[in-house]
Amino acid sequence: MARELLTARLERKDCISEVAQCHHFGFVLDEVESFPFAAGQFVSGVALDANGKMQTRAYSLASAANGNRFELCVNRVEEGFFSNHLADLPDLPIGATIQIHGPHGHFILHEPITDSILVATGTGIAPMRGYLQWLFPAGGPDRSNGKQIWLVYGTRYESDIYYRAEFEALARRVPNFHYLPTLSRADESWTGLRGYVQEHVARIIEERATRLGQTLPMPAPDPALPASELNFDIYAYICGLNEMVSSVRERLIGFGWHKKQIVFERYD
Repeated sequence: MARELLTARLERKDCISEVAQCHHFGFVLDEVESFPFAAGQFVSGVALDANGKMQTRAYSLASAANGNRFELCVNRVEEGFFSNHLADLPDLPIGATIQIHGPHGHFILHEPITDSILVATGTGIAPMRGYLQWLFPAGGPDRSNGKQIWLVYGTRYESDIYYRAEFEALARRVPNFHYLPTLSRADESWTGLRGYVQEHVARIIEERATRLGQTLPMPAPDPALPASELNFDIYAYICGLNEMVSSVRERLIGFGWHKKQIVFERYD
């Protein structure tokens, strides 16, 4: 069965990292009044390549639902047709259109909201930005229920910290949001965290357990409980390349975490 295609008009386009050639896009769907989706879902872009072959690529939505608008965060990929189609100004100027279908996916926040560790590298930051816009909307209701929300974002260089000013401003505004960018190849001028995301995720869990008087590893849930009745006081949401996702999952499992409280999406 053919999917319904929607026409998305490019309304905004910003290069958010010259070094990484990462672009932020804002689209509007003129043919619909609203485009409802859950933060963390994705859309699929559809276009014909130079050989007349239909190409489809999935992109995480980099925003929370906002009327008939949506946003994407896309890196230029060498020989990547769709990412280059989006990133090249001659190919896609402001006002140009693309075809999409969606929303799709189940990489969404568990409710009720618990303490949550958001872990991302590269453009894996896109769904995390959507989560945070939904949890802490500017001028809207705080949906975090006062729970502690950590964003651990890993990249190599300071120039590759996507949406840095936005997340720093949110951390200043919201006391229960903690923004932790970490660099694996920082130069001497960097005064922030260094190393890989899994190291800082482990520290968060250990410090939290100490504060709450919990013992690690966590005790396993009752095996008689059906999966639908499993409830946890903290979840991790992980998005990035497979190597990072697998490494963080291994650390969490080592703390006794159940697989149901580790929510992840790989993009390779």
